[in-house]
Amino acid sequence: TNMTLRALPTVSELQEEGMNAINLPLSPTQYELDPEDTMLEENEVRTMVDPNSKNDQKLQELQKVLIDWINDVLVGERIIVKDLAEDLYDGQVLQKLFEKLEGEKLNVAEVTQSEIAQKQKLQTVLERINDSIKVSARSIKWNVDSVHAKSIVAILHLLVALSQHFRAPIRLPDHVSIQVVVVQKREGILQSRQIQEEITERDAFDTLFDHAPDKLNVVKKTLITFVNKHLNKLNLEVAELDTQFADGVYLVLLMGLLEGYFVPLYNFFLTPENFEQQVHNVSFSFELMQDGGLERPKPRPEDIVNCDLKSTLRVLYNLFTRYRNVE
Repeated sequence: TNMTLRALPTVSELQEEGMNAINLPLSPTQYELDPEDTMLEENEVRTMVDPNSKNDQKLQELQKVLIDWINDVLVGERIIVKDLAEDLYDGQVLQKLFEKLEGEKLNVAEVTQSEIAQKQKLQTVLERINDSIKVSARSIKWNVDSVHAKSIVAILHLLVALSQHFRAPIRLPDHVSIQVVVVQKREGILQSRQIQEEITERDAFDTLFDHAPDKLNVVKKTLITFVNKHLNKLNLEVAELDTQFADGVYLVLLMGLLEGYFVPLYNFFLTPENFEQQVHNVSFSFELMQDGGLERPKPRPEDIVNCDLKSTLRVLYNLFTRYRNVE
């Protein structure tokens, strides 16, 4: 019989396909703008939240979770936050929240009425926060002007980053986004475009799970090929992404292989016997990732231990994008 063998995809084709499956964006929707609302100077750019998106259920849920968390943290301070933008813009509550979370006092004026003094205080508080949570400059989505202007987009980005850094005991709803309208005046004509601003990670993996299960297998194959290329050096092999990273052992060993060091066995449990030891291993692997210059993984170590496939894929995909050319 004359059989035609289809060429298997090469590693680089597979990598390419895996990355395309993840990075395909979803198409934006159109938004009608009322020119009366937007008195702009020539070339001035203004961003506004699409009024329709303020009623989004997930967005409201996210705000409620964050408000409850802030009120829990500040329970002894006689502060009750009801509205994130109105209550946080001047830096006062942000200062108290950060002091409680970080356990240190900031050297700023207590109450400030004038806008200039408020902004100076806010600047100090934000600098200290940015410094503490070590977000890379390009991924900071807030600044003094946007927070002081009560931009809910900037304030939510800031609070989500704070809650993740300080491991708040809260569960943020997945892929919450706000429709933002960007308006600019060019040659006297208003031009507007709409952006989907992702507040809790644009989750490419959610998109894959929901809309492209066929592509999900491509991504899994890509990641299995990648991890085995390295684990094979220790005569280890992974067949199932869902379960084989759950105890953290392979994650720790993989980080050593990718970064080129030996991980001392007393740092982790080679044969973990319970949930706590598994969480310890995964947390330790996350520390090694941060030492290697990666941002702290978004999932919680517990999510990996509980075999949450999406979380496991996110962590492995971050390693893949960073180390895919390591031999």
